[in-house]
Formats: sequence, C-alpha cells, structure tokens
Amino acid sequence: MDILFLLIPLSVVLVFFILGGLWWAIDRGQFEDIEAEGERILRAAEDRPVAGD
Repeated sequence: MDILFLLIPLSVVLVFFILGGLWWAIDRGQFEDIEAEGERILRAAEDRPVAGD
C-alpha cells in the first residue's frame, strides 16, 4: 500500500511530461502538413542526379 504513495505522484508527473511534449509539438507546427514531408522526400530524390549518369 505504501508504494501507491510513490507510484501515483510519479504517474501524474509522467502524464504532465507527455502532455507538455504533445503541446510543444503542436505549438512548433509538427502536425501542420503531414503529407508534405513525404512529398518533399520524393521531389528531392527526383532532383538529384543519378550516380551512373
């Protein structure tokens, strides 16, 4: 029973860290345009010359 006095506050702190990380990612615009990164990678591959040419 005494372990609950340690585990419950640690769980609450962990939840706050997770929520803080999620807020930070949303605030920095990490989820603004998810498909653009995949398209950017494909466009970058088309722009590079092939090593054998």
